[in-house]
Amino acid sequence: MIKYKGKKVAILGVGVDTKDIVPWLEVQGAVITIVDENARKLEEFEGIFQVKNSLDRLNNFDVIVRNPAVYRFRKEIVEAEKAGVEVTSKTKVFFDICPAKIIGVTGTKGKGTTATLIYEIFKAAGKEVYIGGNIGEGVFHLLPKLKKNSWVVLELSSFQLIDLHKSPRIAVVLMVTSEHLNWHRDEKEYVDAKKSIVAHQKSSDFAIVNKDYPNSVEIGKTARGKVVWVSSKDVGDIGEVKLRGDHNRENIAAAMAVARVVGISQSVVEDTIRNFKGLEHRLEEVRTVNGITFYNDSFSTTPETAIAAVKSFTEPEILILGGSSKNSDFTELGKVVSEAKNIKTVIVIGDEGPKIAKSISGVMVKEGVGGMEKIVDLAYNQAKSGDVVILSPACASFDMFKNYKDRGEQFKAAIKKLKVKS
Repeated sequence: MIKYKGKKVAILGVGVDTKDIVPWLEVQGAVITIVDENARKLEEFEGIFQVKNSLDRLNNFDVIVRNPAVYRFRKEIVEAEKAGVEVTSKTKVFFDICPAKIIGVTGTKGKGTTATLIYEIFKAAGKEVYIGGNIGEGVFHLLPKLKKNSWVVLELSSFQLIDLHKSPRIAVVLMVTSEHLNWHRDEKEYVDAKKSIVAHQKSSDFAIVNKDYPNSVEIGKTARGKVVWVSSKDVGDIGEVKLRGDHNRENIAAAMAVARVVGISQSVVEDTIRNFKGLEHRLEEVRTVNGITFYNDSFSTTPETAIAAVKSFTEPEILILGGSSKNSDFTELGKVVSEAKNIKTVIVIGDEGPKIAKSISGVMVKEGVGGMEKIVDLAYNQAKSGDVVILSPACASFDMFKNYKDRGEQFKAAIKKLKVKS
């Protein structure tokens, strides 16, 4: 573990992730400089720390703490590392100092839902449990509360895993397809990054792995802990659940397997699952107007998650697709939409709208123009009682919105303004 007292530490990239570790590093006696290429982001730190708005001369520091959004193998970082600078991240530091048992959850999609469901199951079972990573409270704020018998559930992305040097006590690998190819060099680097979640486990640790996806299986085969293979078929009959879709049955199966490994009773597990409503912006039921039900799945930023949304409904669907590019291939999404018997209309939006439209045949496609209110009005006018309207974009949001949350919030706000048809 790095000793930070008196060390010159560069916090590389301003964000929620790095802001969380700054107070802890101050207590350790680090000499902190905040580095970000966006000068505006540095304004809140001026007069408090040294600030720097370029990545040149990083070899002047002893330690670089990388924000996950900053590509691990950027030329400037690699050159500093070759010069002897230690490169770490908040996640790596947390794994070094956390006294509690860690459950790590990764996958292309489903991480947040599964991590939260595991957290709720453990809480219902009376265990001392906390949640963090990309969701919940910042993990460094949790440190004073954590003890050896505590559990921490972490949602872990490939950005955090790419150079992780330790693995969680229980690693959960959900569906792994391809994602973030605008950040990673290629799909191989993306999958290899995910392998860190199991690569450093002890033989007494556990890896819960979805066996229905080739990339997930590849990751599972590298695990050093005990591997438990899971599938949506493992859920069985647990009664009516609020989470829709086969993809959520995969998430449920993984959470159930974690609970079994720890010895939580089946009755507690099933009760928690039946009452779990899911997370905001993940197939979130918003409102029913004139018998038309609207679902906000703005967190869907890949074709695979949009496919999962399409397959979650048997009702007639009005589907909203499109956004900014992540270099995705929409061939399979177009095929699924074209062959679906219940899709009435597809509304395409954003930069990727025309590309998605070209992948679809035999289904009415309309272009959504203007802001979200006009897009929602168009969907509303295409629908009738008994239909569902689903925003599941399959794309990033940055062409039209601040982020996926902003997109989802604008969608919900527009729905609230809809008038009941006379």
